[in-house]
Amino acid sequence: MSDGWGNAGPDGWYDKEETRRRRAGYIAWALVSVAVVGAVGFALVMNAWPLRQNTAGLPSPAPREQAAAARHSAAPPPQQNTAGLHSTAPSPSESAEQVTTAFLRAWSSGAVAAAASLTDAPAAAQAALAAYRQDLYLRQLTGTVVSGTTASAAGGAAAATLETVTFSLRATVAASAAANAESGTWSYQSALTVYQVAGGTGWLIKWNPAVLAPNLAVGQHLATILVPPNGTSVTDSAGNPLSSYSDPGLSNIANLLAGHVPTVAGTPGLSVQIEDSAGQAVPGSQAVIIPPGANRVATTISPQAERAARNAVAAAGGSAIVVLQPSTGSILAIANNAQFNDFALTARVAPGSVMKIITATALINSGLTSEGSPVACPQTYTVQGVTYSNDKGEFEPPGTPFSYDFAQSCNNAFSEWWGQLNGQLASTAQTYYGLDQPWNIGLPGVPVPYFNAPAGVSGSELAEEAFGEGQLTASPLAMASVAATVDSGQFRQPVLVPGTGTVSASPLPASTDEQLKDMMRDVVTEGTAESIGFGPGVYAKTGTADVQGQDQPNSWMVAFDPDQDVAIAALVLNAGYGAQVAGPEVKTFFDGY
Repeated sequence: MSDGWGNAGPDGWYDKEETRRRRAGYIAWALVSVAVVGAVGFALVMNAWPLRQNTAGLPSPAPREQAAAARHSAAPPPQQNTAGLHSTAPSPSESAEQVTTAFLRAWSSGAVAAAASLTDAPAAAQAALAAYRQDLYLRQLTGTVVSGTTASAAGGAAAATLETVTFSLRATVAASAAANAESGTWSYQSALTVYQVAGGTGWLIKWNPAVLAPNLAVGQHLATILVPPNGTSVTDSAGNPLSSYSDPGLSNIANLLAGHVPTVAGTPGLSVQIEDSAGQAVPGSQAVIIPPGANRVATTISPQAERAARNAVAAAGGSAIVVLQPSTGSILAIANNAQFNDFALTARVAPGSVMKIITATALINSGLTSEGSPVACPQTYTVQGVTYSNDKGEFEPPGTPFSYDFAQSCNNAFSEWWGQLNGQLASTAQTYYGLDQPWNIGLPGVPVPYFNAPAGVSGSELAEEAFGEGQLTASPLAMASVAATVDSGQFRQPVLVPGTGTVSASPLPASTDEQLKDMMRDVVTEGTAESIGFGPGVYAKTGTADVQGQDQPNSWMVAFDPDQDVAIAALVLNAGYGAQVAGPEVKTFFDGY
């Protein structure tokens, strides 16, 4: 049977004249082999075997199905070889390694007939070597002698000792003959036994199918198989499992999305297995060449942003950070340092002075004030019998620009507008910032609002909400979106899983957006965040929200950097002023990002 390189006759078997020519050829080949065989450890490489090759007068190698049929046809009569390779090596172990090197050299170069001639069963060896190439769709083979050991033996054709030689193989195999078929490298070790022909100087390899691969037996063959993807992995945008970040919030999200419809199809794997004559896999014989890639639910989480956010929240317990990409709404990071709580998404707390961004938007849009308009900030202000005092007794005199009130976060510069803000806070939050309505960010279940401004409030409640307290509730996700909207001038609903349906909102009026940017930059250059040390491209707003029953207020900060296309919100519960705790965490994020 031709392997594509031998000199078989038309019926696939050698005639007598051909046998005589081959015997003469063996002697010449063996003498040449002794001269060219390298030292122990010489690597033998066959480069890019053609999967189908035809030489004039020689049949092409059969595909896997034809090869299988050939294995089930009548086996040829046993062919015993007694010539062997004549070695001049000084010791039996070196002779055995020399024969093994010659065998590997011939096998790896595609000369399977020459390789088989070094065994004591050339016909069986040649058929097995050809089947190895065909069944594995072999593209390249490298063989290297590893070591030789001596074991006692007796009887038969063998001499007094049998030399066992271990060798390593690197076989590039494929799933099919197609050029673009899945392929990979199978690296493994095998061994063979070499003995000296009785009464002569020639050395032969004792043929056994296990020479090709450990545990391969007579009547069995090797096969490559494609392994379909299985399971679903929830990953970041780069394919890393969300669970690898050890963040409780991300772990919760991964559990929720585990049953979600995959957004990225997995890739098939490639394995080699031993099969019996019926083509059934031998249990436990599979060798993984390429593991299958699981189906993935790919989220928008950015490894770079997530690492920086995780580092930032490590500064204090009860911390939560959300990072967005303003140009797309993609959620780049969700980080928590609050045990198993996911406050980045689930917190429902007063936003404090970061709400003043929305209040300022309503005031500027309605024409009540502008960034340069003079707005006093009295030390106390009373509405319907409720008196509001600025923190630490601060105040700003008449003539103070509204932008400076904003930068210093003086509460009563905002509460005093309560009579003109009736209904405007809630409508501004929804119309321009997309808030106060359910968002579907890609998590299973019913969409939920991440911000709530009660409708119909007035009087003292409205005055309190103007500086971010009262019945208002917000999450870091919502307030990060507020910063992102000012950055881009257009609300884009945050999403965690690409392709999720979103709500929309009206763009901010260009003049309003420009003034908001100016005021948020003033916070960094001359306001409450001045001492934090942000770079020239950062815009921010601090927030401090008093909570009844807590020792300290909740600490907030929102910020964005247009050059980086990132916006962030940080919340630290029961921690202190926004500039004291949340602000430094935001700086840590920017420094790391």
